[in-house]
Formats: sequence, C-alpha cells, structure tokens
Amino acid sequence: MASLQQELKKMNVNFPLFRTIRILLFPISLLYALVVKVRNWCFDKKVFGSTTFNLPIICVGNLAVGGTGKSPMVELLIHSLKGRFPVAVLSRGYKRKTRGYALAGVHTTALDIGDEPMQFHSKFPDVAVAVGEERIVAIPQLLHDRPDTRVIILDDAFQHRAVKAGLNILLTDYSNLFTRDWWLPSGDLRDAPGSYTRADLIVVTKCPEDLSEDERRATVLEIEPLNHQQVFFSSIQYGLPYHIIKGNTTPITGRMEVLLVTGIANPAPLKKWLNEKAGSYYELAYSDHHIFTIDDLKHMIRRFNHIAEPNKIILTTEKDAVRLTKFRQELEEWPFYVLPIEPRFLFGEQPRFTDLIVKFITDFKPSV
Repeated sequence: MASLQQELKKMNVNFPLFRTIRILLFPISLLYALVVKVRNWCFDKKVFGSTTFNLPIICVGNLAVGGTGKSPMVELLIHSLKGRFPVAVLSRGYKRKTRGYALAGVHTTALDIGDEPMQFHSKFPDVAVAVGEERIVAIPQLLHDRPDTRVIILDDAFQHRAVKAGLNILLTDYSNLFTRDWWLPSGDLRDAPGSYTRADLIVVTKCPEDLSEDERRATVLEIEPLNHQQVFFSSIQYGLPYHIIKGNTTPITGRMEVLLVTGIANPAPLKKWLNEKAGSYYELAYSDHHIFTIDDLKHMIRRFNHIAEPNKIILTTEKDAVRLTKFRQELEEWPFYVLPIEPRFLFGEQPRFTDLIVKFITDFKPSV
C-alpha cells in the first residue's frame, strides 16, 4: 500500500477520492476474504485434494498481486540449479493467446506462452519451459516430454493448492509486507495473510541496499516465522543495459536522457534507480503484460524524437522486451536497450539459500 500511494502521489491522484473508493470496495474485500478462507479451509481439511508428485517440486509465489520479484527469483533458481540437475519450469502463461499445455520450442513466441515464460526460455534455451493453466494436468505432460527432468520450478503457484509442492518459497515486498496489506480489491492480498505458514522459505524482496541489522530483526519479528521457516532479505541489482536486437551494451550516465517504456506491475524501484543514474528520464507506462502494437511502437519513437538531448536511449525491462522483439526490423537501428535485473541477497546469505534448495532436492525420497 505504501509504495502504491507514493506512485499515486507522483501521478497527482486525488487522495480523498482514492481513499473513498477503497472504503467503498471494503464490503467486496470482506466477501473475497470469505471465499478465499473457505477455499483454504477445504484444502486444509482435505475436502479438496492436493496432489503430490514423485520428484522435487519448488513453488515460487506470493500472497499479493503485483510485482514482488518472482521472475528474477525463478531465474536465480534456474541459474543455480541447471548445472547440477535437469531443471524444468512450469508457469500458467498469463495473457498468452493459446490455451492448455505447451512446451517452449525454437519457434515459440510470447503470444504462445506468455512474456515471463518466454523470458525464461530466451535466457535459458537448454532448460525445459512449459505453460499450462491446470498444473496438475501439465506436470505429467511435461514429464512425458522431458522424462529426464529432476526438479520442477512452479512459477507463481503458491495460491494454487491442487499441486502440493515439496518446497514453498514465498516472496513479500519490503515496502508492502503482507503483514500490513489488506484483501483485494481494497488492498493487494489475493490470499490470506495466515497462508504464509505454508511457506518453507520467506524472502523479503526489494529491500534497501543498506538495510540495517535492526531493520532486519524488526521485519522478522513482524513476520513471526514458524520454527521451520527461514527468512531471507534481497535487494534489486540492475545490470548493464544491452541492445534489444544487437546485444551490445551501454552504461547509464548522468548526462544521458532516457525514455522508459514499461508494462510491468511495479516500476517504482526502476524509476528510483533511474533518478539516481540518469540525467533525466521520461516514462511511457502501459498496463502489466501489455501486448505492444505497431501503433505503440510508433508512439514510442515519436516521444523519443521529441527529446532534444542527443545523448539519449529508450530503455525497457526484460519482461517487456520479449513482447517487443517481434518488431525486430523496426528496432534494429534505434537505441532501444533492455535493463537486466537479478536479486541480490543481503547479509551474505546467497550461499545458505542455495544450499537449502540443493539439500531439498538431493534429500528428496520418492515414495515407493
């Protein structure tokens, strides 16, 4: 909520009106909460069944809508595990133009499998990446197509309890912890705050780089982890921007002007970073998972041409880039760059986090 309010201030949103709308939506939030709690109760009491599979399954998810850093976390897991085990990733494939199960291949596009799975496939072409709305149906199909798979990473599946993962990684944004949030649509929670007890590892994402030990302890106390749960903290680390088609890199300098193009849930950390790095920036913000059209591209070019400073670039995210590369011919000669991102664990805890994941996989005992 805090981060959303900061963004709305920048947009000059009428705050009394915004609060009034939130209050008017409160009854709907109560109804939504009731539905979710009844559903969770049915799973807890085994009225609804959860299926387990005979191989290690790792779930990455959150309790709130919006960007908590799931895709960078999935990429970190892939990078850490693919040299040790045959890894596969299964996503829902949000906003794709197809339905049912699909395994990414040489000719796959973001329209076929969705932007985030396409991003995984583009960056890790040797890793099996599949999509399917019903994961309980998609997992056997994935194992049929890739029978050597040793571990499956479920992307954004914490609230989908039909499949019971062996290891649950729950992400929560430092600026909008689930402990301070409220139910949709008045807040951002899509699952009960108490559902955090199902997690094995909790990662507080998008933390300040200089997070202190006192702030760390205070956050852990607020989350109140159970005995079996471990809490980690991570910040965002941005890499060197690379050209969307040619791949050459360029640094962001204080004398450079940037046209930022985003279609993601929470661009606030990226804009904060640009404020510190670039001379100035302009923004074209689209809805999350926006499918870019040729008219959108023409609008971007017009806005870019209106920037008087000769030292200028267009910058977008990796998730947006996979929805823009279909305009390969148009983009090739423009200074259109992509900003890579990855989580950086604070307090030197990256090795311990990875060791816990590897231990889960190596210790996994298939049922007879």
